[in-house]
Amino acid sequence: MRGEPIDMSALAAELGVGRATLYRWVGSREQLLATLLGEMTERTYRVAARGVGGTGADRILAVLERFMRAVVDAEPLKAFTEREPRLFIRLATMPGTIEGRATELLTGELQAEIDRGALRVPLPTRTLAQAIVRVADSFMYAHYLGGNRPEIDQALEVVELLLRPCAPGPGGESPGAPGR
Repeated sequence: MRGEPIDMSALAAELGVGRATLYRWVGSREQLLATLLGEMTERTYRVAARGVGGTGADRILAVLERFMRAVVDAEPLKAFTEREPRLFIRLATMPGTIEGRATELLTGELQAEIDRGALRVPLPTRTLAQAIVRVADSFMYAHYLGGNRPEIDQALEVVELLLRPCAPGPGGESPGAPGR
């Protein structure tokens, strides 16, 4: 995806097939876009995760921050969201290809940290991953949902609470409490 509109007739002609054949291959235009966005999600995530050090919650938060910033800065995605914001929000935030791919990637990342003993989580790994993806989406795409701008820092604060549940520390203060 280079940020250009996808015209199914033009794509069929470019591939040298009829429109009916193209639709049999890829389903609807929305399904094709969801598949492309899912692939972009995976590539962006893998690049974001590459070279990130640390372990446990710190590693997960660092990967998520790099990933979310890369997503909101991606020029092809900006072009698509400016052209078709409602379609993008529907594809990106509804259960389906994109959310499923992001959840799988994050489930693997969480499980790797759990397996090495660097992370303990309060929920089943896949449930936690799906919750984190939905939190990230709602803050990352806040500007399409009526907000002013992406709110990545706020997303990371919420995700940190999911990864490091508040437990009273010395004096009864929670680790995430103000003044920490």
